[in-house]
Amino acid sequence: MSVISSYPVTTIDLIALLDRLLALPAETELLEFKTAGTSFGIDDLGRYFSALSNEANLHRQDQAWLVFGVNDKRQVVGTQYRPSRPGLDSLKGEVAAKTSNNLSFIDIHEVAYAGQRLVLFEIPPALQGVPTAWQGHYYGRNGERLTALSLEKLERIRAQAAATRFEREIALKGQSAARVLELLDYSAFFRLFKLPLPTTQTGLLEKLAQRDMIQLRDAAYDITNLGALLFAQHLGDFERLGRKAIRLIFYQGRSKVRTLREVPALRGYALEFEGLVRTIGHLLPGNVETKVILREQTAPSYPPLVLSELIANALIHQDFLAQGASPQIDVFENRIEITNPGQPLIDERRFLDHAPRSRNELLAGAMRQLDMCEERGSGIDKVVQECEEHHLPAPRFESSEQFTRVVLFSARSFGEMDRQDKVRACYQHACLKQVSGESMTNQSLRERLGIAESNYPAASRIITDTIAAGLLKPVDPTSKSRKHARYLPYWA
Repeated sequence: MSVISSYPVTTIDLIALLDRLLALPAETELLEFKTAGTSFGIDDLGRYFSALSNEANLHRQDQAWLVFGVNDKRQVVGTQYRPSRPGLDSLKGEVAAKTSNNLSFIDIHEVAYAGQRLVLFEIPPALQGVPTAWQGHYYGRNGERLTALSLEKLERIRAQAAATRFEREIALKGQSAARVLELLDYSAFFRLFKLPLPTTQTGLLEKLAQRDMIQLRDAAYDITNLGALLFAQHLGDFERLGRKAIRLIFYQGRSKVRTLREVPALRGYALEFEGLVRTIGHLLPGNVETKVILREQTAPSYPPLVLSELIANALIHQDFLAQGASPQIDVFENRIEITNPGQPLIDERRFLDHAPRSRNELLAGAMRQLDMCEERGSGIDKVVQECEEHHLPAPRFESSEQFTRVVLFSARSFGEMDRQDKVRACYQHACLKQVSGESMTNQSLRERLGIAESNYPAASRIITDTIAAGLLKPVDPTSKSRKHARYLPYWA
């Protein structure tokens, strides 16, 4: 292990760490010594925080170090920087307020070394794909020198976003074997992955590690975000993930004025998933037999395949870097809204046909193996198809910089649908036909919306409105026949 990445927990550990740092031939991109008198300002501290945090990310280290009380010759001279403990503790909030993503120190350590007071700032690595900025500016290191973060380094950190492995980051460090098996529901892990249950504790832990649920380090175990997100007995046991639990809320009527009940879903996603689909189904009237995830049952007004696929999508595609936000399911009298934090990576109008892109590929892969969602790329197709087959209004896809939302509507007659409902149904029907190698026609749209054959002009008006909205185009623009014309989505 790198001398820089040693993780101190006691005064003895800190002194041993300082011995190793002072024995280095020179400062590094992960280590800075300062005498740092009282004149060392918060902006000085912030620039070093940004630089060392970015370098820790690039060097794949758990932390970098800023040490006060050592001069350029690596002589221990001590420091009077904020000599009172409250003065040091307040720095965490001061730094977090002016850094990107509200990053702050892992910890600030005071230690007496060689008869002098030293202060060690333990600085976390920049988040995957997100360089650490101080007041909007990015800093880095060139050997021992503080510099602006080079464009090459900036792009290297940002490029991680395409291959971010938030799932492999550590949710809880240094746990005993017994504690790991208390925190994670390992029996559900083996049952849902359809694996034989090992007869030894070592065998249990090896299988968890093979699936990236835990990592072995220094004779202890680290639980990964993936392991906690899927199999935590309680997500609140993991500080960074407590706010990522799914919220399921039922409302009276069609607004959020009156909440009927909120269903706790505080365990890992794999443990809560089936129950969420079942709970929604049990509280809605049944109407048709269908096969649902993991079992047979009478389906509610919303096909369980639609619910399970959209809930899974919300979990898979959420932005875990979004602060204080979690996936949420809001159930109203006439609709269900499924929302996840984060702007989608593709245009919501192209959800049905576009090759899928996920921020969280390991989570997505695990959930597919657990039969929590459809095969790659087929999910939204199935959602739209199921809505058509059950004569439900077309789902509405919405997005902003902060969230992605899908709205499922309960059954409505053609006469109860407004213009937007009809245009949305027409566009999605054309998309579904296109990805199936066919073209939409007036007749196929009538069948989709339950319009009588004699009323084909009504379907023609919807097609005209959808073309005017820029969502549809005729296969043959020169054709004079509306009844027999064929149509494509705008992107085809």
